[in-house]
Amino acid sequence: MTHPGSRPWALLQGHEKDLGGGFLVRRLIPQAQHRQVGPFVFFDHMGPLEGVGQREHDVRLHPHIGLATLTYLFQGAMMHRDSTGAVQRIEPGAVNLMVAGSGVVHSERTPEDLIGQPIDSHGLQLWLALPQSHEEVDASFTHIPASQLVRSTERGTGIRVLVGEAFGQTSPVALPMHTLYVDITLEPGTSLQLPRLADEIALYAPASAFQLNRHTVPARTMVLPDSGALQLSAPVDAAAHILIVGGEPPDAPRYLWWNFVSSRRERIEQAVADWEAGRFPLVAGETERIPASPWRPLKAL
Repeated sequence: MTHPGSRPWALLQGHEKDLGGGFLVRRLIPQAQHRQVGPFVFFDHMGPLEGVGQREHDVRLHPHIGLATLTYLFQGAMMHRDSTGAVQRIEPGAVNLMVAGSGVVHSERTPEDLIGQPIDSHGLQLWLALPQSHEEVDASFTHIPASQLVRSTERGTGIRVLVGEAFGQTSPVALPMHTLYVDITLEPGTSLQLPRLADEIALYAPASAFQLNRHTVPARTMVLPDSGALQLSAPVDAAAHILIVGGEPPDAPRYLWWNFVSSRRERIEQAVADWEAGRFPLVAGETERIPASPWRPLKAL
């Protein structure tokens, strides 16, 4: 799909899946026409969900290899547990980085104190392909609280660099490849000129429309602009909230199957077999697990 006007911009609508109890996830990438943006190979928009906390919203134990995940909430809370021993309540504004490397297992559950209570859940979870040199590193988990992430405000704009460097900010989140992840808010009628931030970028507004070079981009639509000059603007009657992701593409083609990413197809096949045979590490206190999708031959991204 192209954007009307002088510049052809790809627009991705994504598709929705109900994880249970009405908890919808909209997946923007991968799609047939766009498999990745920089190192990002998976982009999930979770919610928004208003209701009562229940176990149907839980994501049971499942494994990963060869990737890193970034979890960032706008609203709500979730309890993260993984096989590195990490137990972390994830709340709005914090960045949570899990490096799977050679293998990690984790769950994401509704915190006990929110079961049966009113909840408002909303956020993003993104996957990144690790460089080949880091595909088999030891798994790790890093929690960066919101208080450690600088938010600059000037002339109606708010900017928080979650990963990477931009707008004079450097995030404390460390990744072994050039990665960009920026949270921008604009007051009604405010504009912001974007410099060249990365080789590849995508912009996404989770809740309301915004304007790019005076063309309207609908909410929950990913736009992949060209490398020309870009101006972000909020409508005159509403604020805008925009996420920017991007960076350098993977250093080799990647295979993606179920929860696994690797530069080697046989490595994913082995990971599927290992999960089904119970050879992944355990998570204390967790017994429920998600079975692997049946393996089939893959083409690289």
